[in-house]
Amino acid sequence: MKIWVDADACPNVIKEILFKAAQRTGIEMTLVANQYIRVPPNKNIKSLQVSSGFDVADDEIVRRSEAGDLVITSDIPLAAEIIDKKGLALSPRGELFTSENIRSRLNIRDFMDTMRSSGVNTGGPPALNQTDRQNFANHLDRLLTQHHC
Repeated sequence: MKIWVDADACPNVIKEILFKAAQRTGIEMTLVANQYIRVPPNKNIKSLQVSSGFDVADDEIVRRSEAGDLVITSDIPLAAEIIDKKGLALSPRGELFTSENIRSRLNIRDFMDTMRSSGVNTGGPPALNQTDRQNFANHLDRLLTQHHC
């Protein structure tokens, strides 16, 4: 198992949880972004800068990830592609995307996109709170325990 992080939109507090988990477990982790992302000096934690552009980081994560890898993302289409590749996808809020829930999540996302393009202000997601951070840390820990060899 490797961990891939869609790092452009990943909150710093979540990156810190991931850094600690990667250091503790020795699992290889790569943060992918279209800007430089600083990572702690650790042989199993890397940063990969890709060119800027729509979905360039997402496409790189899909290209490099393999079945069984874990991807941290709030991007629903990216999560769907990872699930199709038999990978795991976890949001920074601790929501595990699965083959059972990803299609409905895509439908909701597409509906909200339609609403926004029609001029409806749908607002953004609420700020990440302590419960979200705890949910993420707990779900990450369970996934690493279950899937790490």
